[in-house]
Amino acid sequence: MDRFQEMQVFVRVADRRSFSLAAEDLQIPRATVTNLIKRLESRISARLLERTTRQVRLTHEGEAYYHRCVRLLADLEETENSFRNANPKGLLRANLQGTLARHFVMPALGDFLTQYPDITLQVSEDDRLIDLVREGVDCVLRAGTLQDSSLIGRQVARMEQVTVASPEYLQRHGVPATLADLQSHFAVDYVSSATGRPASLDFCVGDEVVEYHLKARISVTGADLYTGAAVSGLGLVQVPKYRIAQELAEGRLIIVLMQAPPPPMPVSVLYPQNRQLSARVRVFTQWLALRFKA
Repeated sequence: MDRFQEMQVFVRVADRRSFSLAAEDLQIPRATVTNLIKRLESRISARLLERTTRQVRLTHEGEAYYHRCVRLLADLEETENSFRNANPKGLLRANLQGTLARHFVMPALGDFLTQYPDITLQVSEDDRLIDLVREGVDCVLRAGTLQDSSLIGRQVARMEQVTVASPEYLQRHGVPATLADLQSHFAVDYVSSATGRPASLDFCVGDEVVEYHLKARISVTGADLYTGAAVSGLGLVQVPKYRIAQELAEGRLIIVLMQAPPPPMPVSVLYPQNRQLSARVRVFTQWLALRFKA
């Protein structure tokens, strides 16, 4: 067997966490699987798997090698399919920002799988900007302006944003009529996972965007916590309007400073810039763009 076949066996063992199950999946003898893994570890001079009587686990080196193998095998498959003019196929690992996933992606994801029946999805949820290569993710869906120069992508939406506070908060501190009134107000600080610093409150005044850093008594790192803190009367927040539609309808949050709204929030699909865009990621990105447009 060549090196690519060794990689396929290693990836299947890692996925199934079992030599026996991997052998069954690949329809080869278990002894062959064992010998291939031994030969692979000997050739690269690294122990990739920890074997116990109950389970097979990746070592630290094995984890790194596994992600590289997955991508190499995917690239090989993609290259062969491009010459066969075949439909996109294989595993697509996508990491989605939670509220975007719940509101826009998951309700219609069945349509994507129907359209591309040969693609298998592995979806995870996160707000932080993850290391795509190290964590074995093909693409991420994120909101906001991202500064990571190692990623490129496509903007799929621009979300209307609003500045809001709870009725209780506005009763205590007054309703700000102008930006100058913000001096006597508090914000809920949203701490960026990328910078570790609180984001400013931004307002569009004509063609300019004006930043304000207000006093804050609480800081949060999650979108749901950010909205929850505002509902609890802890300060002003700026969020995409879709995210708080129910709170606005029920009167638990009130829009303020409508004459100076926050700039729209970009939503983008991102992937590593040093990799050729696979057909799976390309069709998923196109589908997301159509989904948000709809």
